[in-house]
Formats: sequence, C-alpha cells, structure tokens
Amino acid sequence: MLYDLHCHSTASDGSLNPAELLSLAVDQHIDCLAITDHDTAAAHHTLSGQPLPVHLITGIELSCQWRGVNIHIVGLNFALNSDAITTAVENQQQQRQKRAETIAEKLAKLGLESPLEGALKFAGGGSIGRPHFARYMVDCGFVDDMKQAFKKYLGAGKPGDVKQLWPTVPEVTQWIRDAEGIPVLAHPAKYKLTYTKLGTLCDNFIEAGGQGIEVSSGLQPATVTQQITRLCEQKQLLASAGSDFHQPGQHWAQLGTYSPLPAHLKTVWQHF
Repeated sequence: MLYDLHCHSTASDGSLNPAELLSLAVDQHIDCLAITDHDTAAAHHTLSGQPLPVHLITGIELSCQWRGVNIHIVGLNFALNSDAITTAVENQQQQRQKRAETIAEKLAKLGLESPLEGALKFAGGGSIGRPHFARYMVDCGFVDDMKQAFKKYLGAGKPGDVKQLWPTVPEVTQWIRDAEGIPVLAHPAKYKLTYTKLGTLCDNFIEAGGQGIEVSSGLQPATVTQQITRLCEQKQLLASAGSDFHQPGQHWAQLGTYSPLPAHLKTVWQHF
C-alpha cells in the first residue's frame, strides 16, 4: 500500500484542483491519499459523495505558533462535518484574512502596488497565504522568482512573516481530537529547531493530545529521517509520511514520493 498523507490542492496553495489531484494519485499508483490543505477542508467537501478512484482520508493542515515559531499540525481521518472542524476552519480563515491584510500593508509600504488584490487573484477563492503574495510579486515583476520573494520579503523574520495571529498548539490539537481525528506534527525538520527544542515541542504537543509525527516529508536526507525516527521512537509517536506536494515539477515533493519510512515504526494508518 502506498500512502501519501500530506498534499495540497487549489483550495489552498496547490496548483491542481481536487479532481486533478486524485487523477494524479491514480497515475502515481497511490492507494490512500489525504488532501491536507492549509486551514481548510474545502477539497473534501467538493469531493464528498462522489465515487473516488483512490481511498481518500480527510485531512487538513492547521497553522499555530509555539514559542514564536510558526508550526503546522496535520489533522487526519477526522469527522468532516464535525462542529470542531467547522470552528477550526472558521477561526483559521478569519486569522488568514487578518494576516493577509497585515502582510499587504507591510508590502505596500515597501512599494508593491495592490498586494492584497493581487494575492487574492492568485488564491482564486481558496485559503490565502504567503505563496499567493509571492506569485503576485513574480507576476508583476517585483521579484525575479518565488525564492527571491521569500528570501527578501516573506520568509521567517522578513516583513511578510506575520505569525502572531495563529492559535496555540493545544488549541489546534484539541480541535482535531474533538473531531475524532489524529493530530500529526507536520514536517518537523523544517522548523530549524535544535534536536532538544524539537523534543520539547513534541513533549508539549503530546501533552496537548498530539499523536503522530511526519517522519518522512518529501525527499529528505537520510540523516533527517534517522533523526526524526529516533524522536518518533523516544516520544512513542505514530509515524506518518507524505510528499507535501504543491505542484508538478518539484522533484523533491512529487505526489506519492518521499524518503523511505523505517518499516519497524508504528504508523498512523494502522489507526484509520
């Protein structure tokens, strides 16, 4: 069985709509897929009630903050129409709108014209985030490419990095648990924390009801997989894996592609 429990559609910052994503999953021989858009479950509502070519698990990637660091928690296999997920999405979308307005104000002061309108155009009605600002900045020639947009304006510590609006790890974790889902700490290596701090984050996450960790996120160095595997074992967390797919052409995050997950680990899908 091939699982991919972390990917994105046009409902957030992916380039394929939910139906196209499922079609690609078939081409990639994926057996079980979780669409985990940022702070929205819209893709799952779109697909609800339709015959599906692969086994689809409900998923969402919720933003939160921990000690000033922007953390993402994936919720898997939750009740789609639960009050808890409805509340979570409503809260997160309100915060995303406020965050987008704050980012736009900052970018406008730096000379970017109509940043909010431009980003909304690229969001296409989906969950708005920094990548949409980046795409607009490239489109209007403000930067050369997405990489430069994040390096100069949108990355950690830059003017467009606004994180203080996000809820806490316990709040987000509780939303997922209340919806009978499994909370999973997403791509832990991306937070650039020391192993000790990452361990403390895991402890806080577990105290809040967290159950899993992405041991493998896309193609990553073997040393990273080994480090997260050790953490997974030490903290007795369930192992998850996903590509973090956003768009075709990114070889390190192609749908269904991620570094091998150690076979001895207890996995989240054993609890679906």
